[in-house]
Amino acid sequence: MNRRGGRALFWTITIVLGLAGFLLSLLVGPVRTTVGDLARTIRDPEPVLSAIFFDLRLARAVLAFLVGAALALSGAILQGYFRNPMADPFVVGVSSGASLGAVLATAAGFEAAAFGFSGPGLLAFLGGLGIVSIVYALSLRRGGSRIETLLLTGIAAGALASALTSFFLFMRSDSYDQAVFWLLGSFQLADWGQAATLGPWLLLGLLGSLWLARDMDLLALGDETAQALGCPVRKVRMAFLAMSALLAALSVAVSGIIGFVGLVVPHWVRILIGPSHRALFPASALAGGVFLVYCDLVARTLLPAELPIGVITAAVGAPFFLYLLHKKR
Repeated sequence: MNRRGGRALFWTITIVLGLAGFLLSLLVGPVRTTVGDLARTIRDPEPVLSAIFFDLRLARAVLAFLVGAALALSGAILQGYFRNPMADPFVVGVSSGASLGAVLATAAGFEAAAFGFSGPGLLAFLGGLGIVSIVYALSLRRGGSRIETLLLTGIAAGALASALTSFFLFMRSDSYDQAVFWLLGSFQLADWGQAATLGPWLLLGLLGSLWLARDMDLLALGDETAQALGCPVRKVRMAFLAMSALLAALSVAVSGIIGFVGLVVPHWVRILIGPSHRALFPASALAGGVFLVYCDLVARTLLPAELPIGVITAAVGAPFFLYLLHKKR
């Protein structure tokens, strides 16, 4: 099968799996429902079932899809940015900064909502972007930034933010249960307002990444070669880093930290459809969304009590990370 046929097959299978995942998400929950219940509710809306199907389950599935798409797109951008298949949306400190912001808000009792975020969500978003901004500023060197410097600075800043998070949790142990939501990830508090907040930014990030996809292909050849071929390397790198950080920070702000989606999904999509970023970016977003919808289903049904979704993604992603590390070595 040629590359075009393989891409068409990938899109077909992924879309079918996505539709099936949404249907299962609508039917599965503490209240037992059937396809007949769903059909009757669509024909003749009844308040209780309508709330269950559309306000709770569908909103949760849509938010899971959007978060998965944002994390996978962020991962695809960073893997191209660092030219490394082990790059992850949180490698530059987004997750650590976001968790620090959320724990600070929880410990301080900050509940003022704004722009569709709760109080902890708002500080998580600001914390994630703040850490990335500091990392980028510190990594600048003589008018430019080296990838190695950016990566190591991100690791150091993330470690410091994680240490501060642990300190505040230790000082305010009564806020631990609330902080677990941000540290392990969950869609228990999903609503349409969060989906409406994330959706436009995801669309903007996808359009921006497609617009610059050719430049990302050139960056894969090396900065000097890309510059010689007409790519404004510094501006493009800054734009991609900002898009990746924004998507990851927004995801953490509405769902908490969900690791490994941005590592696993883009890597497998690249294997299946090829390295061209014009195809890789939208395909990664679609596959990431579908992947997280199914992870959320497993988190809700595996045990009587709902698991944090970060546990499910880590169970899938950690062995895959070890495989990549062993293969790279």
